[in-house]
Amino acid sequence: MNSVHSVNPIQLPAPQDWPLADVVIYDGLCQFCTRQVKNLHRWDGKHRIAFISLHDPQISKWATDLSHDQLMQQMYVVRPNGQQWGGAAAFRYLTRRLPKLWLLAPLLHIPGSLPLWQWGYDLIARQRYRWNRGTDQGCESGQCEIHFNPKPKSPKLP
Repeated sequence: MNSVHSVNPIQLPAPQDWPLADVVIYDGLCQFCTRQVKNLHRWDGKHRIAFISLHDPQISKWATDLSHDQLMQQMYVVRPNGQQWGGAAAFRYLTRRLPKLWLLAPLLHIPGSLPLWQWGYDLIARQRYRWNRGTDQGCESGQCEIHFNPKPKSPKLP
């Protein structure tokens, strides 16, 4: 299997680089996911966020109570105190942490709207490997195959 760094050509700050930062756990073998965390890194000018791929051998230090299957389903943000958010709740949390995302915060924080945002997040997350096809990095190694087996059911709109 390819190393995470060969899939992610730029170096993202790791949790050990910025120990006081929140940690974003993402699928480092997914080109779509990697592009999104590169954006988060670009928008973080104050060392608020460190990144680790769920495929990194050191992942158990930051995802102590999360299974591989849970990590494959959605991105997670873990604070240094252990508090964590997944999926849309994680992105919603990041809208409060990164000034470049503040414009989205009011929309994502509408009371009662999180189930709708999670539904949309799940829809995108299930399709992410399909969106890798045709990228400049290709999928020759088979890394773009859907990893969920059995295939998850479509979430119902709340």
